[in-house]
Amino acid sequence: MSAATAAGGRVLVVGAYSVDLVFQGLTGPVAYGTEVWAEGFSMVPGGAYTLAMGLRRLGRDVVWAADFGNDAFSEAVLAAARDEDLDERGFRHHPRPQRNVTVALSHPGDRAMVSYGDPVVARPLAELIDTYRPAVVMLPFLQYGPEVSDALDLAARSGAEVFMDCQDFAGSVDMPEVAKALGQVGVFAPNAAEALRVTGTGSVDDALEVLAGLVPTVVIKQDSKGAVAAENGVRVVQPSVPVEVVDTTGAGDCFNVGFVHSRLAGGTLAECLAAGVACGAASVTAAGSGGALDAAGLRQWLARLSA
Repeated sequence: MSAATAAGGRVLVVGAYSVDLVFQGLTGPVAYGTEVWAEGFSMVPGGAYTLAMGLRRLGRDVVWAADFGNDAFSEAVLAAARDEDLDERGFRHHPRPQRNVTVALSHPGDRAMVSYGDPVVARPLAELIDTYRPAVVMLPFLQYGPEVSDALDLAARSGAEVFMDCQDFAGSVDMPEVAKALGQVGVFAPNAAEALRVTGTGSVDDALEVLAGLVPTVVIKQDSKGAVAAENGVRVVQPSVPVEVVDTTGAGDCFNVGFVHSRLAGGTLAECLAAGVACGAASVTAAGSGGALDAAGLRQWLARLSA
């Protein structure tokens, strides 16, 4: 972790918003040719909004690079972002629809999702890093390739730590450009299924070992089990606490928020992992991003973890 990161500083979140349409308490499995009713419904802003909003709610200086259009979904997320006092310098506005929507079919154990996003030409990552000079760059999904590699080099030269999630990445670490990109980030944080898929291994322990050979800090999120991490040859495990699950959409993003927030405060790996698990556990008690914590809430959930 760089000196700039340890001292705190700006976080650059790079990623699209989503409007999450969350259907809870389904009466049965969803299948073609059938109709299933839900006991509850919520419409909440999500996607990279959750990262930016969660960090801002914890008092962090955040610039969120995102695109918005003249559609109702864009307007709803913009209104939510302004309610949370998010910095708008990274927003790019288009005179056309820029719709990003996810339908989440949620039950206590897991959820299925269907997503749609209007196409948009992404801003070069290096340009964003050069413009906003962050202490931390948060990337919501695994990115690789020559342009990404150049941007990650720029981040390293400017003293920024890159935190990269995985999402539904179809490739593997056997791809040279993927391995190169992972070697350029500071923290890689897939969930357990993603970690097994990207490494081709059969267990979280094996996946952690493979990834630790590529990335300085590896975090594997394990849903209700908590999380495990490795850094500098040290492995840390953080169990979660029992909670009544409402919806798991956005829980991984909320975990990332807690981890980065503690990282910026100079926390140890164990402290960062605990903050991540606390934020993730709180998240599932509400629909979508609705369970994101403020600083007081995080202290309360950390106390629950240590009780």
